[in-house]
Amino acid sequence: MGVLDNKVAIISGASSGIGKAAAHLFAQEGASLILNARGQQALERAAAEIRAGGGKAIAISGDVELAGTHAELVDEAKSRFGGVDIAFNNAGMVGAIKPLAELSVEDWQAALTSNLTAAFLASRVQIPAMLARGGGAIVFTSSFVGTSVGLPGMGAYAAAKAGLMGLVKSIAADYGAKNIRANALLPGGTDTGMAGDQAQKDWAASLHAMKRIAEPDEIARAALFLASPAASFVTGSALYADGGNSAVK
Repeated sequence: MGVLDNKVAIISGASSGIGKAAAHLFAQEGASLILNARGQQALERAAAEIRAGGGKAIAISGDVELAGTHAELVDEAKSRFGGVDIAFNNAGMVGAIKPLAELSVEDWQAALTSNLTAAFLASRVQIPAMLARGGGAIVFTSSFVGTSVGLPGMGAYAAAKAGLMGLVKSIAADYGAKNIRANALLPGGTDTGMAGDQAQKDWAASLHAMKRIAEPDEIARAALFLASPAASFVTGSALYADGGNSAVK
């Protein structure tokens, strides 16, 4: 028996890193998956790996910045598996790294669209589908950047990730009584394609109390907690899975 048996989950950013690790873990725990990312080939490989291991996974490529992508993911979840119980809205991007006054309006809008507006577009269609199933759990990937600390050159990213906390709290207030939970997962530095070269990884590790960065599976396990019945009384919250980064600032 898995903790997500008979649940249907949408996971974005599922072709690599934290999203891919979460997809494997959620499948192992019994969830049927609708996986999303922009790169179709890598996404298809991730879904095929899960199916080869006995799991259920459908790959649907698309840009999370587009409302139609989220509508398609929800529609596929309904038609293939009967509905939506869980959403791990994980996709996002760092964007331009510049001092704030050097950011163009386009730089600013790109970061907010990818990290914040996309989360709104996702939850706007996920919530009605969850209400039809009697409730559900939404998890957003935020960051310690913008919530506990500012880092040079990351103003747009920080603002977007901090904005996710307002979205989380609003969903909790609007839908908590209807059995929909919304929470943010705040990873620390993680060994993914976004982590950079070894020098950048070593610098990131130095920021953490544990003096290392996370493996994607470690962050995926925190996402599993928030998505699972183990977090049945947790909503509107921020879970720091950051190796003590926020604790030592």
